[in-house]
Amino acid sequence: MSDPMRPRASLRTAVVWEVLKDALDRRVKATGRESLDVLDTGGGSGNFAVPVARLGHRVTVVDPSPNALFALERRAAEAGVADRVKGVQGDAHGLFDVVERGGYDAVLCHGVLEYVDNPDEGVRNVVDALRPEGVLSLLAAGLGGAVIARALAGHFKEARHALADPDGRWGEGDPVPHRFTAEQLTALVEGAGLRVGAVHGVRVFADLVPGVLVDTEPGALEALLKLEAAAAELASFHSVATQLHVLGETQGADGG
Repeated sequence: MSDPMRPRASLRTAVVWEVLKDALDRRVKATGRESLDVLDTGGGSGNFAVPVARLGHRVTVVDPSPNALFALERRAAEAGVADRVKGVQGDAHGLFDVVERGGYDAVLCHGVLEYVDNPDEGVRNVVDALRPEGVLSLLAAGLGGAVIARALAGHFKEARHALADPDGRWGEGDPVPHRFTAEQLTALVEGAGLRVGAVHGVRVFADLVPGVLVDTEPGALEALLKLEAAAAELASFHSVATQLHVLGETQGADGG
C-alpha cells in the first residue's frame, strides 16, 4: 500500500485518511499547536506516518520489523520529512519500553489489533499512550468482508465457519488471528475509556470489484472512490466491509 494520496492505493486508504486528517485538524485547533505528537503503532514503512508528517506533525512509528523501519526512513527522506519521522523497533505489548506513556495527541493503531493475543489489552495499551486530550485511530479487519470474500470464492463452508468462530477465522489456514464486527470494536474502544467519535466501513466495494475494470474504465476509479466514501458512514454497510475504522476520543478531547 502506498501513500493515501496516490490514486490506486487511495481505494484502500481514502476513507481512513479523510477521517484521520479531520481529527488531527480538530486537535490542532483545540490545542492551539500547529504540530502534534503522533504515535503510529505497527506503522511499518510509513503509509500513514509520512503523509501525517507532511501535514507538519511529529510522528513516531513503532514496528517490529527492521526492514519496514528502513523503508520508513527512506520514504521519509524522499518526502522531505525525515526530521519529523522517527522509527523505533517494538510492538504493542512492549510499547512503553520504547515510547512515553501519555505523551501523544493522537495514536494510530492500524492493522495491529488482529494480531495481538488479547485485543482488550491491546486497545488499553495504545490508549495509555494518549494525553488527557487525544484521539485514537483504530483500523482492524472486519468479519463480514472476509465471509463475503470466502463465499464469492466458492468456499462456502469456510464462510460459514468464520461466521460462527469467536475470532472470525475461516479455518486453520486463515492468516488473520482475529476479525471484528463494528459492535465489537466500539465496545473495545469504550471499554478503554474513550468515546466513539465515528465508525466507518473501509473497502466495502473495492475488494469485490475487478481491478482491471478500475484500471481501464475511464472515470471508474474516481466513481468508486466516491461510492466508498458515501457508503463508509452508513451502518448498514459496516457489516460487509473488509476493514472497520473507529475513531476514539478521550473524554477531555473536543469532539466538535
